[in-house]
Amino acid sequence: MENDPFQIVPECRQNSVNLDELNPSQRQAVISTEGPLLVIAGAGSGKTRTLVYRVAYLLESGVLPEKILLLTFTRKASQEMLWRAGQLLNETCKRVVGGTFHGIANMLLRRHGHHLGFGSSFTIIDRGDAEGIINLLKGSLGLTGRDRQFPSKRVLINILSGSVNKSIALDDLVYEQYAHLTEHLDDIVNLEKHYKEFKFNNGLMDYDDLLVNWKRILAEVPEAQAEIAARYSHIMVDEYQDTNLIQADIVRLMAHGHDNVMVVGDDSQSIYSFRGADFYNIMRFPKVFPECQMIKLEENYRSSQPILELTNDIIRNAEEKYTKTLFTKIEGDIKPRLFVARDEREEAVFVAEKIADLCKNGTDIRNIAVLFRSGFHSYKLELELNSSAVKFEKRGGLKLTETAHMKDVIAFLRLQVNPHDTLSWNRILLHLDKVGPKTARKIVDKVVELGDPIKALSNYPCGKAWKEGMAKLILLLQDMAKETAPGALYEMVLLYYQPLFEKIYHDDYPKRQRDLDQLKAIITDYETLQAFVDETTLDPPDTTNMGVDDDEQEKMILSTIHSSKGLEWDAVFIIGLADGRFPHSKAQFGEQWEEERRLLYVAATRARKFLYFSYPRRLMTPDRQFHTVGMSPFLSELRTGLFERLEKEDSYGSDLLFQTKSYSSPTDLPPKKKKKKGAPLANLRVGVRVRHPFFGEGVVSKDMEGRSVDVAFHRHGIKTLHLDYAKLTLLD
Repeated sequence: MENDPFQIVPECRQNSVNLDELNPSQRQAVISTEGPLLVIAGAGSGKTRTLVYRVAYLLESGVLPEKILLLTFTRKASQEMLWRAGQLLNETCKRVVGGTFHGIANMLLRRHGHHLGFGSSFTIIDRGDAEGIINLLKGSLGLTGRDRQFPSKRVLINILSGSVNKSIALDDLVYEQYAHLTEHLDDIVNLEKHYKEFKFNNGLMDYDDLLVNWKRILAEVPEAQAEIAARYSHIMVDEYQDTNLIQADIVRLMAHGHDNVMVVGDDSQSIYSFRGADFYNIMRFPKVFPECQMIKLEENYRSSQPILELTNDIIRNAEEKYTKTLFTKIEGDIKPRLFVARDEREEAVFVAEKIADLCKNGTDIRNIAVLFRSGFHSYKLELELNSSAVKFEKRGGLKLTETAHMKDVIAFLRLQVNPHDTLSWNRILLHLDKVGPKTARKIVDKVVELGDPIKALSNYPCGKAWKEGMAKLILLLQDMAKETAPGALYEMVLLYYQPLFEKIYHDDYPKRQRDLDQLKAIITDYETLQAFVDETTLDPPDTTNMGVDDDEQEKMILSTIHSSKGLEWDAVFIIGLADGRFPHSKAQFGEQWEEERRLLYVAATRARKFLYFSYPRRLMTPDRQFHTVGMSPFLSELRTGLFERLEKEDSYGSDLLFQTKSYSSPTDLPPKKKKKKGAPLANLRVGVRVRHPFFGEGVVSKDMEGRSVDVAFHRHGIKTLHLDYAKLTLLD
């Protein structure tokens, strides 16, 4: 947290601001210093440069540095801008007030917080401190205990903070985003009340309180507002499209009496609603400030014209926007390209092959990025890149094996490959009720020293409290030992793990479930479990790189689109552009749909020279059924001629060859390979006896629907099975 929002820059030579270095729109934004100003800065249009020159211009025009306030979203951004302003002018820039919203709030509340009952020595608590207080209050309010599955401290802080940042009533937020926790709503509301009281009584503020109390000072204490507003005669706000409602209100209140406020942003890059950012802040700015002047920065200094023509067309279809047309003087005639893959594996192979081709032809691997809608969309590609020995860094979203629940299920599978894997044993045993770290360690030490750990486990003297849980685990491991197919083994693990999963991660398991479903789709592509485990195990350190700083190694970037904003690369791949995946299946209409469109715009505008789109024609659903999908509607609505389609000449040869042709329609595809049939369709009627390799004997309890059938098993109850994977054997 920034305690000193005044950014110090090195003393600079005396200089004058040369406005001839700016384009006409940038120059107009710099010299329009009086009254409200909205600058719509398109992607790559030099908004930071414009802010830097404006700071220097204000100082050169005689505005006292202490009268200028620069608000940014990171401390680094304000430091860089003020340092660059100092390079343009002289040492006076070191007295400009610049920092984040939270940093400025901290400084002002130290001086004026007494109006709200806070002394100047209040303590700012971070996320860890806040969670610790929540845990303390949970105990004092009787919200903990073995029989209570009350939300964790992490989820509770997410709820309380989300309510503040999104300006949504707590109960509304729970019903909208945490419906599975509504039974705890009364207790959560009561906990929020005690949390606020605890902070106030102990002179504490969390990050959200800094903004809330800054706004309160301005809105509730007229004399304080007058003093603060008069102190800053010129206010500038960067990335205004990312502000929440509280921050927008603060800007309005801070400009009281002069309205000399300049906000810079791009409505087309508003993609952080999940953090509380409100798209309509930038859209309503001219109404909040009726005398507002608007300037658009449309000359792009990043991308080639063919890329810009496509990105312009993406946002052209937005329902609400400030119309702008990006253009550039950068030379380049390579159109964006689209590849339609049969499935996710072929899509991953395509991307890996094109990356190799780009590198071969001179593109630095550090200037290549693959972007995707959600973190788990890159799992297939991660495996392909690992097998191709391509080094990458993943940003935004965890790698396949990094989340706790994924580590849980993979531990069971690793034991099938290596029964003496002590880490996997320890992880699995800790799932058992009443088994702690010491007990788990004793069990592991005992069983792994023997030749057959699973057999040794069945003979281990169990404690009464965990005997039943151990019996279930042993039964699972014994049944898994009889199976070799990776998909079937994973089904067995899920059957055992699902109730534990929902209990362990009870407060957010619906969000984690999609990872388990995605792994289900991935593992079925492997012929052996050994192959799967090998590709999902982290590679050991490469001795050829010993002594080389990790940051200096040449790596490409895998990133969620949200984490890519503000960055750029020579070559950008955007994968998973299938209908139902991008836009997200839950974004059916309205603002959610429009934010998904803006997300694609942000992704495409990261590219300088090469831009590739791809999507798989077949996706697997959570119930392991393949279905055919089309391209994202955001691509299908683009005007013809804006991109080319890459065609694979030989889908099955060892050399993957690609040709380009003008895009006409994405529907022509190679013929599908017929699936192998399971049990004869005509024989699976109600009452027919069957055997499943894991569930054992059962009786068909419901007539077939498509390729699925319901079977009642003696030991496991009724299961719905898909015949392409179930491996049923007829007994009658």
